[in-house]
Amino acid sequence: MGAPIIEARGLRKSYGDFEALKGIDLIVRAGEVFCLLGPNGAGKTTTVEILEGHRDYDAGEVRVLGRDPQQHERALKARVGIVLQSAGVERFLTVEEAIELFRGYYPHPRPLDEILRIVGLEEKRESLIRRLSGGQVRRLDLALALAGDPDLLFLDEPTSGFDPSARRDAWEMIAGLRDLGKTVLLTTHYMDEAERLSDRLAVIADGRIVAEGTVASLRKQQAGTLISFRAPPPGILDGLDSRRLQDGRVTIETDEPTRILHQLTSRAASADLELEELRVAPTSLEDIYLKLTATEKAGE
Repeated sequence: MGAPIIEARGLRKSYGDFEALKGIDLIVRAGEVFCLLGPNGAGKTTTVEILEGHRDYDAGEVRVLGRDPQQHERALKARVGIVLQSAGVERFLTVEEAIELFRGYYPHPRPLDEILRIVGLEEKRESLIRRLSGGQVRRLDLALALAGDPDLLFLDEPTSGFDPSARRDAWEMIAGLRDLGKTVLLTTHYMDEAERLSDRLAVIADGRIVAEGTVASLRKQQAGTLISFRAPPPGILDGLDSRRLQDGRVTIETDEPTRILHQLTSRAASADLELEELRVAPTSLEDIYLKLTATEKAGE
């Protein structure tokens, strides 16, 4: 594991009587892609804005690249790149002009040609921004964030609104940032994206971190396997903890899939029945996320 790049201890933030963050503890280490997941209103945006230095916090300790972002130091800003959900770049500039403009803001910018190669816009360097596709504009957003050759990048919903092909291309770019040694804090609502890209992740709900770790470790903390099939006749499920879904399927979550599957198939075989559409698969990140956020909401 690399050295801590982001450290937050007991982080709190309130808006009037509403406590948005209730003591967040978070560590992001050098060279990893860290994903922050959470429903709307959970405190995700507030957390990221504090780490970026765009919002002050009320209590706790925060260090980003060894500095307090609340001090708004130029030395810290020069080492951080930010990709917002939408950027306001002048549409009548060319791609090259926009990147050069941003490179001029930093003491040690990354070479223009390298930036264009990393984001895949070499053939569009002389194109006007207003003539770029949505996916190409998002690539430009990343290019602008890389202009100062930052050590840390914040990516806020980087593939929102993308078609499947464009999303896959963006995933390759983000994975390439890890190969460059960059540290990335990513927010997304796409569970497959978080599962594909993150080295570690955290789930925030109701102003608290409710889970943190790798996808594999979160699976171990929850029931690790899902067994599902079309709803059977009475008796097959006796004594088993199951839930019936709206589409007529039954799902069993278990960390003993071999034993449970043996029970099910033995009962079905004895009754001369088939378990229709039988599926056995690891618990998905989406299942874990929904369970964690639902549990937190139920406990309010």
